[in-house]
Amino acid sequence: MPLNSGECKFGADDIPETPWSLQRLLTKQMWAQSTGKGVRVAVIDTGIDAGNPQIKPAIGSGGKSFVKGKPTDDRVGHGTKVAGIIAAHSKSGSGFVGIAPGATVIPLQQTSDEKAGNSDSLAAAINYAVRLKVNVINISQGTDASPDKLGPLQAAIRNAAAQNILIVASAGNDGASGKEKNMYPASFQQYDNVLSVAASDRNNERAPFSQPGERVDIAAPGVDMVSTVPDGGNCVDQGTSFAAPYAAGAAALLIAKHLHDPKPWTPREVIWHLEQTAERVRREADHNIGWGVVDPVAALNDDTRPTASPKPDKPTNAAAGSNIQPAAVTFGESPEERRARISIYIVGAGLLAVAAVVGSSIAIRDWRRKTGLNNHGEA
Repeated sequence: MPLNSGECKFGADDIPETPWSLQRLLTKQMWAQSTGKGVRVAVIDTGIDAGNPQIKPAIGSGGKSFVKGKPTDDRVGHGTKVAGIIAAHSKSGSGFVGIAPGATVIPLQQTSDEKAGNSDSLAAAINYAVRLKVNVINISQGTDASPDKLGPLQAAIRNAAAQNILIVASAGNDGASGKEKNMYPASFQQYDNVLSVAASDRNNERAPFSQPGERVDIAAPGVDMVSTVPDGGNCVDQGTSFAAPYAAGAAALLIAKHLHDPKPWTPREVIWHLEQTAERVRREADHNIGWGVVDPVAALNDDTRPTASPKPDKPTNAAAGSNIQPAAVTFGESPEERRARISIYIVGAGLLAVAAVVGSSIAIRDWRRKTGLNNHGEA
Protein backbone atom coordinates (compact mmCIF):
# COMPACT_ATOMS: atom_id res chain seq x y z
CA MET A 1 0.00 0.00 0.00
CA PRO A 2 2.46 2.66 -1.12
CA LEU A 3 1.78 6.34 -0.59
CA ASN A 4 4.29 7.88 -2.93
CA SER A 5 6.22 5.03 -4.47
CA GLY A 6 6.17 6.75 -7.85
CA GLU A 7 8.59 9.39 -6.59
CA CYS A 8 11.36 6.83 -6.25
CA LYS A 9 13.64 6.41 -9.26
CA PHE A 10 14.99 3.01 -10.22
CA GLY A 11 18.75 2.85 -10.40
CA ALA A 12 18.97 5.67 -7.85
CA ASP A 13 22.02 6.90 -5.99
CA ASP A 14 22.84 5.43 -2.61
CA ILE A 15 21.85 7.53 0.40
CA PRO A 16 24.98 7.84 2.55
CA GLU A 17 23.29 9.02 5.75
CA THR A 18 22.03 6.54 8.34
CA PRO A 19 18.20 6.63 8.36
CA TRP A 20 16.52 7.88 11.54
CA SER A 21 14.78 4.52 11.91
CA LEU A 22 18.20 2.89 12.34
CA GLN A 23 19.76 5.68 14.38
CA ARG A 24 17.36 4.82 17.19
CA LEU A 25 18.86 1.31 17.46
CA LEU A 26 22.08 0.04 19.00
CA THR A 27 22.72 -2.07 15.92
CA LYS A 28 26.08 -3.52 17.02
CA GLN A 29 24.54 -4.77 20.26
CA MET A 30 21.51 -6.04 18.36
CA TRP A 31 23.42 -7.94 15.70
CA ALA A 32 25.81 -9.39 18.27
CA GLN A 33 22.84 -11.39 19.50
CA SER A 34 21.12 -12.14 16.19
CA THR A 35 21.22 -11.16 12.54
CA GLY A 36 18.24 -13.28 11.57
CA LYS A 37 20.45 -16.04 10.13
CA GLY A 38 18.50 -19.21 9.42
CA VAL A 39 15.14 -17.44 9.20
CA ARG A 40 13.23 -17.35 5.91
CA VAL A 41 10.79 -14.51 5.30
CA ALA A 42 8.29 -14.75 2.46
CA VAL A 43 7.57 -11.29 1.00
CA ILE A 44 4.17 -11.34 -0.70
CA ASP A 45 4.32 -8.21 -2.81
CA THR A 46 5.44 -6.95 -6.24
CA GLY A 47 8.59 -9.05 -6.34
CA ILE A 48 12.13 -8.40 -5.11
CA ASP A 49 14.45 -6.98 -7.74
CA ALA A 50 17.75 -8.86 -8.01
CA GLY A 51 19.28 -5.81 -9.70
CA ASN A 52 19.90 -4.13 -6.36
CA PRO A 53 23.22 -5.36 -4.89
CA GLN A 54 22.10 -4.71 -1.31
CA ILE A 55 19.13 -7.05 -1.46
CA LYS A 56 20.30 -9.58 -4.08
CA PRO A 57 22.45 -11.62 -1.62
CA ALA A 58 19.45 -12.00 0.69
CA ILE A 59 17.09 -13.43 -1.95
CA GLY A 60 16.51 -17.13 -1.42
CA SER A 61 15.28 -19.86 -3.71
CA GLY A 62 11.66 -20.82 -4.17
CA GLY A 63 10.28 -17.49 -5.37
CA LYS A 64 7.19 -17.53 -7.55
CA SER A 65 4.96 -15.14 -9.47
CA PHE A 66 1.18 -15.46 -9.25
CA VAL A 67 0.60 -12.81 -11.94
CA LYS A 68 2.69 -14.23 -14.82
CA GLY A 69 5.69 -12.11 -13.99
CA LYS A 70 9.18 -12.82 -12.69
CA PRO A 71 9.57 -12.75 -8.90
CA THR A 72 13.07 -11.26 -9.06
CA ASP A 73 12.05 -8.53 -11.52
CA ASP A 74 10.13 -5.82 -9.67
CA ARG A 75 8.88 -3.10 -12.03
CA VAL A 76 6.76 -1.48 -9.32
CA GLY A 77 9.48 -1.20 -6.69
CA HIS A 78 7.25 -1.70 -3.66
CA GLY A 79 8.34 -5.25 -2.84
CA THR A 80 12.02 -4.38 -3.23
CA LYS A 81 11.66 -1.62 -0.64
CA VAL A 82 9.76 -3.92 1.71
CA ALA A 83 12.38 -6.67 1.40
CA GLY A 84 15.23 -4.20 1.89
CA ILE A 85 13.88 -3.03 5.24
CA ILE A 86 13.87 -6.64 6.36
CA ALA A 87 17.17 -8.00 5.10
CA ALA A 88 19.26 -5.62 2.94
CA HIS A 89 23.02 -6.10 3.33
CA SER A 90 25.36 -3.25 4.12
CA LYS A 91 27.11 -1.54 1.23
CA SER A 92 29.90 1.01 1.04
CA GLY A 93 28.40 4.39 0.24
CA SER A 94 24.99 3.61 1.70
CA GLY A 95 23.97 4.32 5.29
CA PHE A 96 21.04 1.94 4.95
CA VAL A 97 20.92 -1.71 5.99
CA GLY A 98 18.10 -4.11 6.81
CA ILE A 99 16.97 -4.88 10.35
CA ALA A 100 17.85 -8.57 9.93
CA PRO A 101 20.66 -8.70 7.33
CA GLY A 102 21.27 -12.39 8.00
CA ALA A 103 17.73 -13.41 7.10
CA THR A 104 16.65 -14.76 3.72
CA VAL A 105 13.76 -13.21 1.80
CA ILE A 106 11.62 -15.17 -0.66
CA PRO A 107 9.85 -13.14 -3.38
CA LEU A 108 6.22 -14.14 -3.92
CA GLN A 109 4.96 -11.78 -6.60
CA GLN A 110 1.20 -11.40 -6.45
CA THR A 111 1.00 -7.90 -7.95
CA SER A 112 2.91 -6.52 -10.94
CA ASP A 113 2.99 -3.38 -13.06
CA GLU A 114 0.50 -5.08 -15.38
CA LYS A 115 -1.79 -6.96 -13.03
CA ALA A 116 -2.98 -6.35 -9.47
CA GLY A 117 -3.51 -9.24 -7.13
CA ASN A 118 -6.66 -9.94 -5.15
CA SER A 119 -7.61 -11.76 -1.96
CA ASP A 120 -7.63 -15.12 -3.76
CA SER A 121 -4.12 -14.67 -5.19
CA LEU A 122 -3.00 -13.47 -1.75
CA ALA A 123 -4.39 -16.65 -0.24
CA ALA A 124 -2.62 -18.73 -2.88
CA ALA A 125 0.67 -16.98 -2.09
CA ILE A 126 0.25 -17.63 1.63
CA ASN A 127 -0.44 -21.32 1.01
CA TYR A 128 2.61 -21.53 -1.24
CA ALA A 129 4.75 -19.89 1.48
CA VAL A 130 3.48 -22.50 3.94
CA ARG A 131 4.64 -25.25 1.58
CA LEU A 132 8.05 -23.59 1.49
CA LYS A 133 8.15 -23.87 5.31
CA VAL A 134 9.12 -20.24 5.82
CA ASN A 135 9.24 -18.78 9.33
CA VAL A 136 7.61 -15.41 8.63
CA ILE A 137 5.28 -14.04 5.95
CA ASN A 138 5.28 -10.27 5.37
CA ILE A 139 2.11 -8.85 3.81
CA SER A 140 2.34 -5.11 3.14
CA GLN A 141 -1.07 -4.92 1.51
CA GLY A 142 -4.67 -5.75 2.31
CA THR A 143 -8.33 -5.53 1.47
CA ASP A 144 -11.28 -3.82 3.17
CA ALA A 145 -13.76 -6.43 1.90
CA SER A 146 -16.08 -7.92 4.51
CA PRO A 147 -14.73 -11.07 6.23
CA ASP A 148 -17.59 -13.20 4.89
CA LYS A 149 -16.10 -12.73 1.41
CA LEU A 150 -12.61 -13.74 2.45
CA GLY A 151 -13.00 -17.46 3.02
CA PRO A 152 -9.90 -18.58 1.05
CA LEU A 153 -7.77 -15.91 2.78
CA GLN A 154 -8.92 -17.00 6.22
CA ALA A 155 -8.28 -20.64 5.35
CA ALA A 156 -4.74 -19.73 4.24
CA ILE A 157 -4.07 -17.94 7.52
CA ARG A 158 -5.32 -20.96 9.46
CA ASN A 159 -2.99 -23.10 7.34
CA ALA A 160 -0.05 -20.88 8.29
CA ALA A 161 -1.06 -20.96 11.96
CA ALA A 162 -1.11 -24.77 11.92
CA GLN A 163 2.52 -24.71 10.76
CA ASN A 164 3.62 -22.10 13.34
CA ILE A 165 4.25 -19.42 10.72
CA LEU A 166 4.04 -15.79 11.79
CA ILE A 167 2.18 -13.38 9.50
CA VAL A 168 3.15 -9.70 9.76
CA ALA A 169 0.59 -7.45 8.07
CA SER A 170 0.35 -3.69 7.55
CA ALA A 171 -2.62 -1.93 9.14
CA GLY A 172 -3.35 0.28 6.11
CA ASN A 173 -2.88 3.87 4.98
CA ASP A 174 -6.44 5.23 5.15
CA GLY A 175 -6.09 6.85 8.56
CA ALA A 176 -6.03 10.51 7.51
CA SER A 177 -9.46 11.18 9.02
CA GLY A 178 -8.68 9.28 12.21
CA LYS A 179 -11.72 7.08 11.55
CA GLU A 180 -11.24 3.40 12.28
CA LYS A 181 -11.54 0.86 9.49
CA ASN A 182 -10.70 -2.80 9.10
CA MET A 183 -8.01 -3.91 6.67
CA TYR A 184 -7.47 -7.63 6.13
CA PRO A 185 -5.50 -9.72 6.89
CA ALA A 186 -4.22 -7.26 9.53
CA SER A 187 -7.66 -6.88 11.14
CA PHE A 188 -8.46 -10.56 11.63
CA GLN A 189 -8.89 -10.91 15.40
CA GLN A 190 -9.41 -14.65 15.59
CA TYR A 191 -5.90 -15.70 14.54
CA ASP A 192 -3.07 -15.50 17.04
CA ASN A 193 -0.35 -15.79 14.38
CA VAL A 194 -1.16 -12.39 12.78
CA LEU A 195 0.75 -9.29 13.91
CA SER A 196 -0.99 -6.09 12.81
CA VAL A 197 1.46 -3.20 12.41
CA ALA A 198 0.68 0.52 12.32
CA ALA A 199 3.13 3.24 11.27
CA SER A 200 4.72 5.52 13.84
CA ASP A 201 6.50 8.85 13.37
CA ARG A 202 9.70 10.19 14.94
CA ASN A 203 7.79 11.02 18.13
CA ASN A 204 6.53 7.44 18.55
CA GLU A 205 2.99 8.57 17.72
CA ARG A 206 0.70 7.34 14.96
CA ALA A 207 1.71 8.64 11.55
CA PRO A 208 -1.23 10.71 10.21
CA PHE A 209 -1.90 8.26 7.36
CA SER A 210 -1.72 5.10 9.49
CA GLN A 211 -5.05 3.31 9.83
CA PRO A 212 -6.21 3.12 13.46
CA GLY A 213 -8.28 0.19 14.60
CA GLU A 214 -9.11 -2.23 17.37
CA ARG A 215 -6.81 -4.88 15.90
CA VAL A 216 -3.61 -2.77 15.82
CA ASP A 217 -1.05 -4.76 17.83
CA ILE A 218 2.08 -2.66 17.56
CA ALA A 219 3.67 0.16 15.58
CA ALA A 220 6.97 0.58 13.77
CA PRO A 221 8.65 3.49 11.99
CA GLY A 222 6.84 4.24 8.74
CA VAL A 223 7.74 7.86 7.94
CA ASP A 224 10.69 8.86 5.74
CA MET A 225 11.79 5.25 5.38
CA VAL A 226 14.95 4.59 3.37
CA SER A 227 15.24 1.31 1.47
CA THR A 228 16.41 -0.44 -1.68
CA VAL A 229 14.97 0.15 -5.16
CA PRO A 230 15.12 -1.87 -8.40
CA ASP A 231 18.34 -1.59 -10.44
CA GLY A 232 20.28 -0.37 -7.40
CA GLY A 233 20.37 2.53 -4.99
CA ASN A 234 18.11 3.82 -2.24
CA CYS A 235 15.09 6.06 -1.94
CA VAL A 236 12.73 7.43 0.70
CA ASP A 237 9.08 6.41 1.03
CA GLN A 238 6.42 6.17 3.73
CA GLY A 239 3.49 4.01 4.67
CA THR A 240 2.44 1.14 6.90
CA SER A 241 3.84 -0.99 4.07
CA PHE A 242 7.30 -0.13 5.38
CA ALA A 243 6.41 -0.32 9.07
CA ALA A 244 5.37 -3.97 8.68
CA PRO A 245 8.78 -5.18 7.38
CA TYR A 246 10.53 -3.26 10.17
CA ALA A 247 8.50 -5.36 12.62
CA ALA A 248 9.03 -8.48 10.49
CA GLY A 249 12.78 -7.89 10.67
CA ALA A 250 12.56 -7.61 14.46
CA ALA A 251 10.57 -10.85 14.54
CA ALA A 252 13.20 -12.55 12.36
CA LEU A 253 15.93 -11.54 14.82
CA LEU A 254 13.95 -12.93 17.74
CA ILE A 255 13.01 -16.15 15.98
CA ALA A 256 16.61 -16.72 14.89
CA LYS A 257 17.89 -16.25 18.44
CA HIS A 258 15.55 -18.98 19.71
CA LEU A 259 15.52 -21.12 16.58
CA HIS A 260 17.49 -23.93 18.18
CA ASP A 261 15.85 -23.84 21.59
CA PRO A 262 14.46 -27.20 22.71
CA LYS A 263 11.06 -25.68 22.01
CA PRO A 264 11.19 -22.83 19.45
CA TRP A 265 8.95 -19.87 20.14
CA THR A 266 5.49 -19.92 18.62
CA PRO A 267 4.12 -16.99 16.57
CA ARG A 268 1.88 -16.05 19.50
CA GLU A 269 4.87 -15.92 21.86
CA VAL A 270 6.85 -13.82 19.38
CA ILE A 271 3.96 -11.36 19.12
CA TRP A 272 3.52 -11.19 22.89
CA HIS A 273 7.25 -10.57 23.38
CA LEU A 274 7.44 -7.82 20.77
CA GLU A 275 4.45 -6.16 22.43
CA GLN A 276 5.90 -6.56 25.94
CA THR A 277 9.23 -5.01 24.98
CA ALA A 278 7.86 -2.23 22.77
CA GLU A 279 8.55 1.39 23.61
CA ARG A 280 5.43 2.33 25.52
CA VAL A 281 4.00 5.76 24.87
CA ARG A 282 1.04 5.15 27.15
CA ARG A 283 0.46 2.65 29.94
CA GLU A 284 -1.78 0.41 27.85
CA ALA A 285 -2.54 -0.42 24.24
CA ASP A 286 -4.61 1.91 22.10
CA HIS A 287 -6.09 1.78 18.62
CA ASN A 288 -3.39 4.01 17.12
CA ILE A 289 -0.09 2.27 17.85
CA GLY A 290 -1.12 -0.78 19.85
CA TRP A 291 1.27 -1.56 22.70
CA GLY A 292 3.86 0.90 21.42
CA VAL A 293 6.73 1.05 18.94
CA VAL A 294 8.66 -2.15 18.31
CA ASP A 295 12.11 -2.19 19.93
CA PRO A 296 14.31 -4.96 18.45
CA VAL A 297 17.17 -4.37 20.89
CA ALA A 298 14.94 -4.61 23.96
CA ALA A 299 13.28 -7.71 22.52
CA LEU A 300 16.65 -9.45 22.16
CA ASN A 301 17.95 -8.28 25.55
CA ASP A 302 15.02 -9.90 27.34
CA ASP A 303 15.12 -13.70 27.13
CA THR A 304 12.00 -14.20 29.22
CA ARG A 305 9.62 -16.49 27.40
CA PRO A 306 6.19 -14.83 27.48
CA THR A 307 3.23 -16.72 28.89
CA ALA A 308 0.44 -14.23 28.21
CA SER A 309 -0.39 -11.06 26.37
CA PRO A 310 0.94 -7.79 27.87
CA LYS A 311 -0.72 -6.05 30.79
CA PRO A 312 -0.99 -2.27 31.22
CA ASP A 313 1.82 -0.60 33.13
CA LYS A 314 1.05 0.50 36.67
CA PRO A 315 -0.61 3.93 36.72
CA THR A 316 1.49 7.02 37.29
CA ASN A 317 0.39 10.59 37.91
CA ALA A 318 1.24 11.39 34.30
CA ALA A 319 -0.65 8.47 32.85
CA ALA A 320 -3.68 8.36 35.13
CA GLY A 321 -6.83 9.56 33.51
CA SER A 322 -5.27 10.34 30.17
CA ASN A 323 -7.56 10.19 27.16
CA ILE A 324 -6.23 8.87 23.89
CA GLN A 325 -7.09 11.05 20.90
CA PRO A 326 -6.59 9.95 17.29
CA ALA A 327 -3.81 11.82 15.53
CA ALA A 328 -5.20 14.46 13.19
CA VAL A 329 -3.97 15.24 9.70
CA THR A 330 -1.74 18.29 9.74
CA PHE A 331 0.01 20.33 7.11
CA GLY A 332 3.41 21.76 7.92
CA GLU A 333 4.27 21.55 11.59
CA SER A 334 2.36 18.90 13.53
CA PRO A 335 1.16 19.47 17.13
CA GLU A 336 3.81 17.03 18.36
CA GLU A 337 6.53 18.86 16.47
CA ARG A 338 5.27 22.22 17.73
CA ARG A 339 5.29 21.03 21.33
CA ALA A 340 8.79 19.63 20.87
CA ARG A 341 9.98 22.95 19.41
CA ILE A 342 8.45 24.96 22.23
CA SER A 343 9.97 22.64 24.83
CA ILE A 344 13.40 23.31 23.38
CA TYR A 345 12.99 27.00 24.14
CA ILE A 346 11.88 26.27 27.71
CA VAL A 347 14.44 23.77 28.93
CA GLY A 348 17.85 24.81 30.17
CA ALA A 349 20.94 24.60 28.03
CA GLY A 350 22.14 21.52 29.88
CA LEU A 351 19.17 19.49 28.61
CA LEU A 352 18.91 21.03 25.17
CA ALA A 353 20.51 18.22 23.19
CA VAL A 354 18.37 15.55 24.82
CA ALA A 355 15.12 17.53 24.65
CA ALA A 356 15.62 18.17 20.96
CA VAL A 357 15.33 14.44 20.34
CA VAL A 358 12.57 13.10 22.59
CA GLY A 359 12.89 14.58 26.10
CA SER A 360 15.32 13.64 28.84
CA SER A 361 13.10 11.17 30.68
CA ILE A 362 12.26 9.19 27.54
CA ALA A 363 15.92 9.15 26.46
CA ILE A 364 16.97 7.71 29.81
CA ARG A 365 14.18 5.15 29.71
CA ASP A 366 15.11 4.04 26.19
CA TRP A 367 18.79 3.80 27.12
CA ARG A 368 17.96 1.53 30.02
CA ARG A 369 15.82 -0.66 27.80
CA LYS A 370 18.42 -0.99 25.08
CA THR A 371 21.20 -1.82 27.56
CA GLY A 372 19.07 -4.42 29.29
CA LEU A 373 18.85 -2.50 32.58
CA ASN A 374 15.08 -2.30 32.57
CA ASN A 375 12.61 -5.05 33.40
CA HIS A 376 10.57 -5.08 30.18
CA GLY A 377 6.93 -5.95 30.20
CA GLU A 378 6.37 -5.64 33.93
CA ALA A 379 2.76 -5.69 35.07
